[in-house]
Amino acid sequence: MDIDAYLARIGATRPAEADARTLRRLQEHHLAAVPFENLSIHLGEPIELTEEALFDKIVRRRRGGFCYELNGLFAALLRELGFTAALHGAYVVGEDGTTGPALDHAAIRVDLAEPWLVDVGFGRFSRSPLRLDVTEPQADPEGEFLLREGPAGDTDISCDGKPQYRLEQHPRALADFTGMAWYQATSPDSHFTRKPVCSLPTPDGRISLSGDQLIETVGGTRRESTLDTDDQILATYRERFGISLTSVPRSPREQP
Repeated sequence: MDIDAYLARIGATRPAEADARTLRRLQEHHLAAVPFENLSIHLGEPIELTEEALFDKIVRRRRGGFCYELNGLFAALLRELGFTAALHGAYVVGEDGTTGPALDHAAIRVDLAEPWLVDVGFGRFSRSPLRLDVTEPQADPEGEFLLREGPAGDTDISCDGKPQYRLEQHPRALADFTGMAWYQATSPDSHFTRKPVCSLPTPDGRISLSGDQLIETVGGTRRESTLDTDDQILATYRERFGISLTSVPRSPREQP
């Protein structure tokens, strides 16, 4: 891996130590620079879960991705920098409170003197690493996170009292997520296939583009506007998210 190119992509410098402070800084830089997005699904691009393909997409082509891509590559960077980092599968909890299938999500466990949960691929989630061995609430700009032991030693994570996902206790290889990545990218039952989404946190909120709807949250105030033309949509991807595209991503129902 070209470590310096990856660090430049997220606006970070090569750290002197693989410690908790560095881990926090790298996560914050990554979240601020690399969008959570599912645009490949709506552009007809394959989802390739290899470190080489992900490096080409995220670093060289300056794109984003969804959980398997973002956390898959970030875990590889952390290992290159001397961290003990491993991918773990997770069961996502839906809006209706039901728990999704195994490997529905991928997150990162980093072991220092204490274990940490790192996640740059869940969309709106903690901006800083979370202690996996702490049962008290953990404050974050995105809310108050609570980690509690779940069944079979797994960890249940909630934010502001709302369940987010259940993290498996055993590590996984990146290739283990290939089947679920294919499902997420192709199934009509996957929420990723319904509409193109691109999202980034901002210093005082979040900006998202969902189809032709631009959503900006500033200081808790949400504003929505409709982008009327393809040129406006492409310009927004380029100027607000740093993503240069030649065609507008469209959901299957919008395809001619």
